[in-house]
Amino acid sequence: MRWTREDGRALDPWVRTHRRLGARTLAAAPESQTMTGTIAEWERWTGMVFPETGGYVIPEGLSLLRIDHSADQGTYVEPNIWMQHI
Repeated sequence: MRWTREDGRALDPWVRTHRRLGARTLAAAPESQTMTGTIAEWERWTGMVFPETGGYVIPEGLSLLRIDHSADQGTYVEPNIWMQHI
């Protein structure tokens, strides 16, 4: 929410759009959406390979994908923000 470009405007293009339209930021939602799948599913969805347990940067991701090989599971928790147009 605080990352900005050199011109002082928000780094995120959607946040820039909403602010340009008069919106203000109300609150962060750090765990807005949680998506889980097997490691094979995440590899298919992302086109990546996850050889070991840990965090991975995925295409278009806003946070890390957490891979757990012992559970054969990947978990992605996406943050979001609430904005109000006034």
